[in-house]
Amino acid sequence: MKADILVVDDEKEIADLIELYLANESYTVHKFYNGRDALAYLETETPALAVLDVMLSDMNGFSICQKIRETQNFPIIMLTAKDEEIDKITGLTLGADDYMTKPFRPLELIARVKAQLRRFTMYNNVPLQEEDQNTISVSGLVINKLNHTCTLNEKPLSLTPTEFSILWSLCKNRGEVVSSDRLFFDVWGEKYYSNNNNTIMVHIRHLREKMNDSSEKPKYIKTVWGVGYKIE
Repeated sequence: MKADILVVDDEKEIADLIELYLANESYTVHKFYNGRDALAYLETETPALAVLDVMLSDMNGFSICQKIRETQNFPIIMLTAKDEEIDKITGLTLGADDYMTKPFRPLELIARVKAQLRRFTMYNNVPLQEEDQNTISVSGLVINKLNHTCTLNEKPLSLTPTEFSILWSLCKNRGEVVSSDRLFFDVWGEKYYSNNNNTIMVHIRHLREKMNDSSEKPKYIKTVWGVGYKIE
């Protein structure tokens, strides 16, 4: 059975087009043309993934993203009308996992939906007998791939799926420098991310904020300029 996908866009033609392509992949689509109805849906339902337009007629998609992140960690893909860097940074900072700029190619959106769902499902369906090899502890940081949890000094960290994947990749390769290209491959597995370093930078910054870490004197995530990132 395919996943439930929430689609919110006040441009009817775009929302209908997204629904058509998702339905062709056998996903169940819950489509709304405004934020109010989408929030009402989210009060009682939890989709597997959300596709949110930034500019809606009654509110912006950032508000919906922020509301979701208060209680849920399912993947969120933002749609931006303009190629504005601030929109992308804002969405990622509020907890979005990915973004696309309009106009976009529907097949690329489908590819990104599949990549996000595949990664999120993988982290939530690891066999029980693999628990030991899916738990890593580094200087008070404990990350568990089995149940998709992370604690720092015994206090839980609320991470988005993308943030969790980046942190897991760094912890798994602790002591080694992980390049941005390798992080893209580990997290998304799609070639079209290979030159988009700003995405990784924003997620790293957000991880540091949640961990009360510093870019100047980092205790956990260290930047190796021109190479990548590492956790020692």
